[in-house]
Amino acid sequence: MSVIHTTEGTGTAAASLFTPLKVRDITLRNRIAVSPMCQYSAEDGFANDWHLVHLGSRAVGGAGLVLMEATAVEPRGRISPADTGIWKDEHIDPLSRITRFLRAHGAAAGVQLAHAGRKASTPPPWQGGGVIAPDAGGWQPVAPSPVPFHPGDPAPHELTIADIASVVDAFRSAAVRAVEAGFEVAEIHAAHGYLIHQFLSPLSNRRTDEYGGPFEHRVRFALEVVRAARSAWPENLPLFLRISATDWVEGGWDLDQSVELARSVRELGVDLVDCSSGGASPEQRIALAPGYQVPFAERIRRETGVLTAAVGLITTAEQAAEIVRCGQADLVLFARQFLRDPYFPLHAARELDERVDSPVQYLRAFTK
Repeated sequence: MSVIHTTEGTGTAAASLFTPLKVRDITLRNRIAVSPMCQYSAEDGFANDWHLVHLGSRAVGGAGLVLMEATAVEPRGRISPADTGIWKDEHIDPLSRITRFLRAHGAAAGVQLAHAGRKASTPPPWQGGGVIAPDAGGWQPVAPSPVPFHPGDPAPHELTIADIASVVDAFRSAAVRAVEAGFEVAEIHAAHGYLIHQFLSPLSNRRTDEYGGPFEHRVRFALEVVRAARSAWPENLPLFLRISATDWVEGGWDLDQSVELARSVRELGVDLVDCSSGGASPEQRIALAPGYQVPFAERIRRETGVLTAAVGLITTAEQAAEIVRCGQADLVLFARQFLRDPYFPLHAARELDERVDSPVQYLRAFTK
């Protein structure tokens, strides 16, 4: 375990970015978090040395919260065969090794509980697109309706009512294992066109039963998963929900519906809504610009009172500081910026002349 040495700047530039954030009994040392990023480096769902070093370096680098990649609650819920999993007890020990390291170096350890639905059984992105057939090591994906993500792809299996109950139970069991593995924050993945989002969006949900049609029916599965996870997750630990605030497609899921969903899940014990967007349809047209998703987090925070996280083309310390300082979000998640710079929080603190904790082993690089 590294000894932590604390240095201080004047604290005048952007104190709010480095002000601790308390959520239930967990206090994040700052408002900077590592967004879940799939590494496509696991075998049979098992985390390994790559995940330890990848995530551990971001804890050493000063992040307040390190969220592990989308971690499948059942084997058919993996995006690819190389995704991490938490569907069996044997996954717990390798995950515990990671959480011990993250916590020892000052970061809260988080996990994203996920199910890919119809977007499952695909190769890692550097191997190209498409669907992996069952006879090539893949499996048949599942979905609310037998509608493939890409036209021409094999149709996913339409989940029955009994199937839906089984998936909800898989999220509950995954939450139990996450506690045993030492995670302090759990995030339910309901974004990016994966299974929960597929139920939310009318673009992918064509059901006519109690899980399809009007808003109240399309959100049913999401609410059931939240209730199940919250029932298994300790009362003193935070539960997050990642959503796609809009599909960026006419007639799809949109921000108004996201606001209503946020109100509902807040009542069920969700502490923070992590606001991303897109992923439900290849027809999406996204208006990309720095911080383009921040207004989603700002509106949901303002209209529902729930904590929010902002993510998406946020790359600089001052940009992040302004988001928090202006009350647009309570937490800022970084993905690609952390791939470019695992020590982004330490560099940001120096840039903003802020308080920073750095390991004594690295002290000579982060003191004036």
